Amino acid sequence: MPIELDTIDRRILLVLQRDGRIQNTDLAREVGLSPSPCLRRVRILEEAGVISRYVAVIDPAKVGVGQTFFIRIWLQAQDEKTVQRFADAMAGLPQVVECYLMLGDCDALVRVVARDIEDYRRFQSKNLTRDIGIQNMKTDVPTQTVKQSYALPL
Repeated sequence: MPIELDTIDRRILLVLQRDGRIQNTDLAREVGLSPSPCLRRVRILEEAGVISRYVAVIDPAKVGVGQTFFIRIWLQAQDEKTVQRFADAMAGLPQVVECYLMLGDCDALVRVVARDIEDYRRFQSKNLTRDIGIQNMKTDVPTQTVKQSYALPL
């Protein structure tokens, strides 16, 4: 169930999405509060789970995993055991940076990062197998990133 956010909560969240390391005094000034009430509101948002964590966004190319692959996956079956075996396998692979169980044409959509296409090919042949319930898959390779955002519209 969504949490009721007022205008100040939304401003706090917008600023934190832009800069999660902003000092509380600077955040308070940007949203029009004094530091103490601002910090209290941030803590409430954290405790309510609205802010689930803080992370560093890393440039994949600078750490050697600059190629992205999107894989549409069809499972051998949609029973709970097969789906769970697949989900557990995906959760344990660091190259899998996003995985969604889907309604529609395919059963899952997975985003994988790798050094290059050969690195991906090795990853695919070793990890994306029938042993984890995969029946079929199709890999799409993006040629250009037009937009990538971690900020939610508030």
